Order: sequence, then structure tokens, then C-alpha cells
Amino acid sequence: MSLVVIGTVAFDAIETPFGKTDKIVGGAATYASLAASYFYKKTKIVAVVGEDFHEEDINSIKEHGIDVEGLQIKKGEKSFFWAGKYHNDMNSRDTLATELNVLADFDPIIPESYQDCEFLMLGNLTPQIQQTVIKRLKNRPKLIVMDTMNFWMDIAMDDLLETIKMVDVLTINDAEARQLSGEYSLVKAANKILTMGPKYLIIKKGEHGALLFHEDQIFSAPALPLAEVFDPTGAGDTFAGGFIGFLSQVGTVNFNNMKNAIIYGSALASFCVEKFGTERIKNLTQEEIAARVQEFVKLSSFVISK
Repeated sequence: MSLVVIGTVAFDAIETPFGKTDKIVGGAATYASLAASYFYKKTKIVAVVGEDFHEEDINSIKEHGIDVEGLQIKKGEKSFFWAGKYHNDMNSRDTLATELNVLADFDPIIPESYQDCEFLMLGNLTPQIQQTVIKRLKNRPKLIVMDTMNFWMDIAMDDLLETIKMVDVLTINDAEARQLSGEYSLVKAANKILTMGPKYLIIKKGEHGALLFHEDQIFSAPALPLAEVFDPTGAGDTFAGGFIGFLSQVGTVNFNNMKNAIIYGSALASFCVEKFGTERIKNLTQEEIAARVQEFVKLSSFVISK
């Protein structure tokens, strides 16, 4: 059995108040698969890059034991590229460039060796591509987690709603939850979204943590206060990868394991923002991850004295 991650493998150019980079490796599938690999060693990716994506860039992914058979390399073409500049609050940003390149006509090919997929992470791509991946798997995975964004709500709502019906877990941020549901209260928004198909909903609130909803149960996960945040790019994808990677490791899907998975995903995301791009999450130790998780536990652990 395996974990399959679909998304972008790309180049980013990032500018924050703490510095800037030239083109560096990024993309949703890159961040998510790297995070997942710390928990589950049978992680595989489906993505597309151009000829400009060098062998050493691919090796930096393979070094984590990630299977790249599903990574298409288009000769004579360029990889997806995004450039952005973050404002001082590190929550808002301006997109300076978006070049779809190979992503413009991406057709996700599922290798035969990926058909043992038990856990599926659908990174932020068009809802139609996400649907195609599900349909091309011969057997439905035990768990399908889907990430999306407001852009698809603006231009492809019908396709998005069809895809949401097909998944088990939807992850979106608070603004997207409000847009998708038409409700301002996140509790009301969650209740409405859960009627659209998913069994679980995760609403990410950035520096204010995350909420998990399932039936009549709610779990609130804290965010770790950090002294320095260098680059928030990929934090959401890292969170999603850590989340599904942990669930793949434990193998059993229930509300309690979901709560733990959110903490592990949050821990990985807290590392991600400490340096530019994937630099920090490429070089973690299990000891560092365990210590960071304990920091999260301390944040929300208390005893009420009588």
C-alpha cells in the first residue's frame, strides 16, 4: 500500500521582509511529499516538470525515499513558475509572475505501480484534474484528502463541488470556507460544507491554528508562536503532507487520529516557515519533530484546579 501525492513540482522566486531568492524548487507536491516522507516511506508523486528541472532537483526529492515514477518530464518545455512578494505582516502577498508552462496541459498519468494507493493527497490543482486522478485509480483509496483555493471557487465552482463530493477530507482556509458556504460563522460554514460530501473538514487559520470538524465534533489546534518567520510559502502544503503522512503511518482513520495528524502537520509547517523554500523541511531529524510536537502539546495542556 502507498501514499500518492498529486500537485505541482515547480520553481518559485520569493521575496519577504527577510530577503529574497532566485528560482528555487517549490510546488505543492514537493512540500507535501517531503513532509509526508518523515512518517511514511511509501510516498509517491504525480506531477509534471519541464526540461529545465535538473537532475539534482529531482534527486533532492528522491533522497527522501519518494517515488518519482509519476513525475513527467516534458522535453523542450519549462516548469511551472511562480514569483511572489510578501508584505510585512507575512499573511498577505502580491503575485509578481505566474507562468503555467507545462502545467497548462497537464494530464496526470498514474503508473501501474501506483495502483496500490491507499491514501491519496490531492494538492491544489484544477478540480477537473483532481477528479481525473480519482477516476484513474482502479480501487478507491481508504482516504482521499483534497486541498483547493478561492480561485477555483471563482472560475470552476461546478467542477469543484463535484470533486468535493468524491473526497473524505477537505482542507481550506477560513476565507475560503466562508466563500464556499456563504456563511460568516465558521461553525455554520463547516456544517454546510460537510453536507457537500466530505466526512471531515479542516479550516486553516494561519497564525491562529486550525479547526477540525466531523459530524458534531470539533477540535481546535493551536499555532506555535515563532520568533521568526522567514517564508510562509508552502506551509499549507507541508501541513497537508504531514497530516496525511501521519495517518498513512498509523493506518487507521478516526477522529482521534485526525486530531493527532493535525498536530503533526502543524509541527512540520512550523519548521517550513523558518527558512526559504524547502530548505528547512529537507533536513529535519525525528528528534526535532518529536520535540516540536511536544511544544504543541504544552500549548494546549492544562489542569483546572478546584
